[in-house]
Amino acid sequence: MLPGGGEQGDRHVPDGGEGAAGAVSLAAPLEIGAELDWGADVWAEVRTRATRAGRAYVWLNLVEQRLRSVVNAVLRPIYEPVHGEEWVVAAAGPAGHEWVQRAVAVREVSRRKGYLLDPADDNVLSFLTLPQLRELVVQHWPCFEPYFDDRRELELALDELEVARHVVSRNRALSRTVLDQAERASAKVLELLGAGPSRTAAQRLPVDAVEELVADRYSDVIGVYPDRVRLQRQLPVEDLFSGARRLDAVGIGLNLLVQNFSGRRLVRLVESGCRVRLLFLNPASSAVRRRERELGLGRGELSRSVEMNIMHMRRVRARLRDQGAFEIQVYDETPRFTAYLIAGDGGDGLAVVQTYLRRARGMEVPVMVLRGSSSRVVESDRPAESGLFEVYREEFEGIWGDSRPVS
Repeated sequence: MLPGGGEQGDRHVPDGGEGAAGAVSLAAPLEIGAELDWGADVWAEVRTRATRAGRAYVWLNLVEQRLRSVVNAVLRPIYEPVHGEEWVVAAAGPAGHEWVQRAVAVREVSRRKGYLLDPADDNVLSFLTLPQLRELVVQHWPCFEPYFDDRRELELALDELEVARHVVSRNRALSRTVLDQAERASAKVLELLGAGPSRTAAQRLPVDAVEELVADRYSDVIGVYPDRVRLQRQLPVEDLFSGARRLDAVGIGLNLLVQNFSGRRLVRLVESGCRVRLLFLNPASSAVRRRERELGLGRGELSRSVEMNIMHMRRVRARLRDQGAFEIQVYDETPRFTAYLIAGDGGDGLAVVQTYLRRARGMEVPVMVLRGSSSRVVESDRPAESGLFEVYREEFEGIWGDSRPVS
């Protein structure tokens, strides 16, 4: 009802006439002057907010799933034998009576309305929020203490996440500072809970929800860096090559490996079971001289550098018991790219690829990081497609077949 006592559809005021006594005239939207369209600047800001919120959500989701799994593994065997399906309610105790009952109520509403999409989530534990899971850990710390070293460190990291969780859950603007804080805190929590990044490259760059969503859009590219310096800040050479079970590399001088990964570490890597194949550009080829001219180097400067790298790798090979596991070959073709193709224990592949630019040295060239196809997640109703990793793998094998060994 409108203030005049009649329905909005029944009131009619002739042009220029007076309304009924007591009626209040309402301004039409166009008279207010409201602007509903978004300009380019607003859209850019909205996309930035959505991107930051999406990244924070992925981290928060990983932490919540991991913490829920830990609580289930530790507390369920203690409470379920006595309390059955109500073990979460019993574990919450009087201190958590209010929030656990609220979770039970939300679960019942979800059951009645058919909101549950997966039977695996039809339990009270799945309806607990991150702060409530934290409370269960704090209340039962003696049960968790044998698994974790520092309660205070874990609590502080979870407290840091509350700011980002509060912002994301209410769809408010997330600043870059808060996002960075949330990512650091999430990585810390996952590490403390035993699911943090290890020192191998494939695990340092774990497959996450965002990568799976956009894998078909960006092939298997999981990282692009303006130069090799920025790559090594995110993915140090030690992390890149440690734990490799197979390492194939092709380029001009392979400086990323030869000059940044010590011979002693290479020996240990091969002795632990890794097989290495290295393809250098022939230092005596005309292609080296053309590359020297492109970079403005003196005659023989690049060829001497490549030759020194090859000699260094020969010395490494000479120290191995199984020298057949460390192969060195040279090729005479025009160099088009540098690629390091690394395979881990589980067949997980990672590749670092740089194309050659006319006036830029390898340290200054943009870098792509690729995920091997064995690690990509493909939905069952979509055909698996080879990504860029396989393209460079095939190219390596082709060059390797046309190259000759170094004695």
